[in-house]
Amino acid sequence: MVEHRRAPRRRAEEVIQVTNAITGEAAGQIVNLSIDGMMLASHRPAREDALYQFSFQLPDERGKLQHVEIGMHEQWTEQAAVPGQHWIGLRFIDLSPEDHALVQGWLDRGRQHWE
Repeated sequence: MVEHRRAPRRRAEEVIQVTNAITGEAAGQIVNLSIDGMMLASHRPAREDALYQFSFQLPDERGKLQHVEIGMHEQWTEQAAVPGQHWIGLRFIDLSPEDHALVQGWLDRGRQHWE
């Protein structure tokens, strides 16, 4: 796989399901997350150059799951080695200050899982 990210990213050690906030459909699972974007494993490819509104949950500093909803822009999509699986690179384009703080806190608490 070709490296596309500039910011340090944390591997998702737990399953973090991502949902299309507009349609309510499952979009995939977070593979890794940075303050700028994420890589998603999905059963279908993303549309080239598409904009998405995705939601997922991350634990806060007390371990309580908090809802995150972020506007994202598709950067790249690649077929994975597993048939029917796709890797999708997404850049954050609309992130509230509260969601930014939650993502940054999750990243900071998991530095041992950084790639």
